[in-house]
Amino acid sequence: MTQTLLEVMGLKKHFGGVAALSDGRFTLKAGSVHALCGGNGAGKSTFLTIVMGIQQRDAGVIKVQGKEVAFDKPSDALAAGISIIEQELSPVPAMTVAENMFLGREPVAAFGRVDFATMNNNAQAILDELQFDISPKSLMMDLTVAELQLVEIAKSLSYDAEVIIMDEPTSALGGAEVDQLFTAIERLKAAGKGIIYVSHRLSEIFEIADSYTVFRDGCFVGEGAIADVSRQDLIQMIVGRPMTEEFVKENTPTDEVTLTVNGLNAKDWVKDVSFNVHRGEIVALYGLMGSGRSEIFERLFGLSEDKGGEITLFGETVRINSPSEAIAKGLAFVTEDRKGSGLVLSGDVRSNICLAQLDLLSTGPAMNSYREAAAASRMIDMFKIKTASDRLPVSGLSGGNQQKVVLGKWFLTAPKVLLLDEPTRGVDVGAKREIYRVMSNFAQSGGTVVMISSETDEVLGMADRVVVMRDGRVSGELVRSELKAETLLHLAA
Repeated sequence: MTQTLLEVMGLKKHFGGVAALSDGRFTLKAGSVHALCGGNGAGKSTFLTIVMGIQQRDAGVIKVQGKEVAFDKPSDALAAGISIIEQELSPVPAMTVAENMFLGREPVAAFGRVDFATMNNNAQAILDELQFDISPKSLMMDLTVAELQLVEIAKSLSYDAEVIIMDEPTSALGGAEVDQLFTAIERLKAAGKGIIYVSHRLSEIFEIADSYTVFRDGCFVGEGAIADVSRQDLIQMIVGRPMTEEFVKENTPTDEVTLTVNGLNAKDWVKDVSFNVHRGEIVALYGLMGSGRSEIFERLFGLSEDKGGEITLFGETVRINSPSEAIAKGLAFVTEDRKGSGLVLSGDVRSNICLAQLDLLSTGPAMNSYREAAAASRMIDMFKIKTASDRLPVSGLSGGNQQKVVLGKWFLTAPKVLLLDEPTRGVDVGAKREIYRVMSNFAQSGGTVVMISSETDEVLGMADRVVVMRDGRVSGELVRSELKAETLLHLAA
């Protein structure tokens, strides 16, 4: 019999009388990857925080290797052999990679001094084992979102735990980095480790997981072997209803060019990029981490220095040097990091929705509360944002609803061109489908969509045309009839 590393039964947790978790059940075997599936708000995050000792349960039993445990704090879970790669990154920006990886457990030399040489060597050994091309001496503030995610993965594995929780570990990674992670997971399985794998990317679950457990509305729904369940059946268990199609695409591109980029340069690694987009069209920028995709969006939106090249909007050559100029010209930019740059987490739903339209919603120097409330209400209704009040903190919403708030903020500006960087990152299959419908409807009504996605299935399902990036340049362009995963990866690599 395979050893049971973790067993959870009847876990319950309430917040202010509202049940976040009513019946959490889970069993993890040694040498296996067990996917924890469920939509936003299903109770997965609450379950994981209780297992890690971040929050205390109201009821239920947790056993680690057959012994009942009660963790008061995360260090208790770490001491018991459980570590976590968290979905929401929390690096110390001014510290190095090695200092972040060993924060609070630094090796000590004589007279209590931190042994930086040993710490850097230990960090380098872990990074090399994972084949992550990151220097342990690099400052966290100088890394990309994807590189920060890789450091978080390395940090978690440095604890040498028996149970490793991976909460959306690939949310910021490209194809090559995902392959590196999956190779590391296979090594961990072979060493007898147990991995709880949380991801909204069903393709990953079917590729890497051995078994699954589904939560819905805070309750255990079912479990089984991945080999015994179909993609459609798993989706139905997650959303609670049949879903006949995953993608929603009803737009029809026109011949009218709305955006042209000619010889664009951005920062130091994007060189001579040219492409155009038509009214009613969804175009994807596809490429591996470091290919320059996001840097193009930053240049288009005036977030980085003009390094040369020409931008034409609706037949007029324009210079965009700030986000306010971009908004005035009809551009909207949904960034890849909604919590870091898309939302003000200390604010409520209403203020976040209205953030990009403060001038129009103000009367003199003060906000017009009536206009602000009416504007927020329109976007909440349009995007079906699940919130009891527009005055609730946006930080308390699920990932899918937070992304809808970001979309509502930009739709309030009545954009003509949507720049979407990883628009469905970290949201469940139901919320993804709603976002796909928003994209399709926007294009069908005459808008233009340029999207970046690391999910090949998403690109194949939604794009009318794909511009493939490699090493800061365009390596190819494919129309919808030519789209194949193999072709995309060949051009990107």
